[in-house]
Amino acid sequence: MPGHSRTAVSRPQKSAAAVIFLCFVAIVFDGYDLVVYGAIVPKLLAYQAWGLTPVQTGAIGSYALAGMFIGAILIGYLTDILGRRKVLMASIAFFSLLMLLTAWAPSAELFGTFRFLAGLGLGGVIPTAIALTVEFSKTHRRNFNNALMFSGYAVGGILAALLSLALLSSIGFQGMLAIGGVPLILVLPFLFKFLPESPAFLAARGRRAEAEKIVGDYGLEPLAPVAAEGVQAQEPGRFRTLLTGRLLAATVLFSLAGICGQILVYGLNTWLPQLMVLANYSLASSLSFLLTVNIGAVVGVIVSSRLADKFGPRIITAVSFVCSGTALLIMGSGIAPLPVMYLLVAVVGFGSVGAQILINGFVATYYANSTRATALGITLGVGRIGAVLAISGGGVLVAASLGNFINFSVWAIAAAVGVLAVLAVPAAGPKHTAAGPAVVRDTRTADQVS
Repeated sequence: MPGHSRTAVSRPQKSAAAVIFLCFVAIVFDGYDLVVYGAIVPKLLAYQAWGLTPVQTGAIGSYALAGMFIGAILIGYLTDILGRRKVLMASIAFFSLLMLLTAWAPSAELFGTFRFLAGLGLGGVIPTAIALTVEFSKTHRRNFNNALMFSGYAVGGILAALLSLALLSSIGFQGMLAIGGVPLILVLPFLFKFLPESPAFLAARGRRAEAEKIVGDYGLEPLAPVAAEGVQAQEPGRFRTLLTGRLLAATVLFSLAGICGQILVYGLNTWLPQLMVLANYSLASSLSFLLTVNIGAVVGVIVSSRLADKFGPRIITAVSFVCSGTALLIMGSGIAPLPVMYLLVAVVGFGSVGAQILINGFVATYYANSTRATALGITLGVGRIGAVLAISGGGVLVAASLGNFINFSVWAIAAAVGVLAVLAVPAAGPKHTAAGPAVVRDTRTADQVS
């Protein structure tokens, strides 16, 4: 069996990159939903039929995040029970339908309700896509491949900004939201046809022959021996495992870092256009800043994820937070000329979206296969608290008219706390890491056979 696995690895019939690309496409529309709300905030405030205030608009924006809080924890757990493939497809179908209903909402109350329900589906996409990406990646490329896949989040933001610049004035906020239903017809059929199930999940469910075939077809690293899986099956429940001993401290700190990351991501992507308008930039210019944030995120995280694979995700994630906090303080000072302002906005994009991507990669490589999606669901779900606080708090901040320095620099507090949380995560014990002794032992046997 080891010899067979080694031969399959050397001549894969299918490309694991295709799986990562499918996860990338799924994430694109999650990112689109994030940024499109920020792009339409000025239109929502100007929509006289609903007469929304900045505080109300921020509250409605947070409803989707509240739904994502529940969805990420619940669906992340179900992913480890029902399988990655089914859960990812169901999540995409659900949030796409709800995005269409949101676009057609006749009242602000129903608009907020549909935003919350769409969040339930959106919350399940990210932990599932990250788990699949890590499980279809070589150990030395996990952070980089996760960053490539998760850059779809920023690509979705870029798409939302570009489409807003081109279409918002003509199709309104309803049309921009309706575009979020596109995955139902353009993405879901491809996932159904081409997305495989996680071999780690299949092996854990006793379907080892299917798992071995996928490992061979995609040239993946060998599965842990059957004996090791038997030991894993006797471990405590997933939630209990994650909330015990060293892993409890890690889960709490990862969740705190996730809260800080999502305060930056959702707060700035939702309120940056309005903050730039308050800083005397035009709406078109403010949308171009939103575009710059997400371009900076894509470029920066691809570079930083390579460094994370080489030096470890801890220090690189901390540096990302430091970069975003510093850039925000300089932006708030008002001393930067326009070209430098664009550069600072790009750095903020790298340090906010980029830091969140790196946190997700850190979590995915920290925990074992059997608890990875559950851990991602918990940390992403709890992290949504930061998103809710940011979107709601951003509305209060705008309404308070406190001045440009506070409008920008207040977000740097989250960056500072994020640095401390990431640096405080305890070193992973071998029993619960993604590359625990069972996996290492199996890989060495295959090498010796060859």
